[in-house]
Amino acid sequence: MSIEAGAVVEGVVTGITKFGAFVELPGGKVGLVHISEVADVYVNDVKDFLKEGQKTKVKVLTVDERGKIGLSIKRLQPKQPEAAPRVGAPHRSAVGDFRRSPGRFNNSGSFSFEDKLSKFLKDSDERLTDLRRKTDSKRGGRGARRSS
Repeated sequence: MSIEAGAVVEGVVTGITKFGAFVELPGGKVGLVHISEVADVYVNDVKDFLKEGQKTKVKVLTVDERGKIGLSIKRLQPKQPEAAPRVGAPHRSAVGDFRRSPGRFNNSGSFSFEDKLSKFLKDSDERLTDLRRKTDSKRGGRGARRSS
């Protein structure tokens, strides 16, 4: 039986390592299910999901020229729908927490880009000022040179 990318086959787990699990496929070939392809959730230990000797269905992701076979279990599992954000609720962004400060909202209920940018610049200036004060105090004053 020829194993090609995209095929779904059943195999037996023959070995488990910290980076994945080896699965023997029909025809005696062995492929690797990388730890990132075991489940849709974070996998700390592959042994929590698979056991040696266990039969499992896998999807063939890759077959390279050297015969290495990349497999996946999670791509056979149905996708979990992501939770939709609440409409009209302000959200946290990478720029900061805007729930405390009043400002203009755009159509979707979040702050406008200008408000986010303004808040980011203000926070950034405050941090730089604090950093300068701490650095200057360690040097002995505002730019004053020490005499040797």
